[in-house]
Amino acid sequence: MIKLDSQQIVKEVLRKLEERRHDTIAIPVAVSARHCHLSGMALEKLFGKGYQLTKKSDLSQPGQFAANETVTIAGPRGSIEKVRVLGPLRRAAQVEISRTDSIRLGVNPPIRESGNIQGSSPVTIVGPKGSIYLDEGLIIAQAHIHMPPADAHHLDLHDGDYVKVEISNEERPITFERVRIRVSPKFILEMHIDTDEANAGAIKNGQKGRLVKAGLTYDQSI
Repeated sequence: MIKLDSQQIVKEVLRKLEERRHDTIAIPVAVSARHCHLSGMALEKLFGKGYQLTKKSDLSQPGQFAANETVTIAGPRGSIEKVRVLGPLRRAAQVEISRTDSIRLGVNPPIRESGNIQGSSPVTIVGPKGSIYLDEGLIIAQAHIHMPPADAHHLDLHDGDYVKVEISNEERPITFERVRIRVSPKFILEMHIDTDEANAGAIKNGQKGRLVKAGLTYDQSI
């Protein structure tokens, strides 16, 4: 029987920890263009009383879909037409744009997780039957990973953790730091980035990235 002294034990523990710090997994990447989520009340104000969204196509995440309906969003400096509405309806209306879009609108929205709109930027949404002004609800979506519980368990990750993702394009290799993990049994494994982030790395839908565990959870303050 081989006996290990205390120093050898410590070295072995540190080696195992270092291996876990560099656990990796290939992950498909989806590029998310500007879009709008609506509440039932917002939908009726924009499209008329009793109106219901109609499905254009299913999205990769189960139960989510792109609607046929589009809206115009407006800020102090300009507007953007034909912004796709996504379904299903939510409790609160929300618009997600890129940093480039924000310059066009003349606004400075925060980078936030979808749904976290408290204190975010105002925006006007215009539909065929009316318009609404949101005191808050305009954000730039933080790069994030939808992850089912099985994958999260395998990687020892939890909802709200942060990791980095490396994408090795020949022309523009890029690493995304501080990518937020979102865990739910409703999710399939997929990383979401916006169009600016995709252009920075010449990334196309369905391309694979390499998720690298950070070992420590990053500062989660926004």
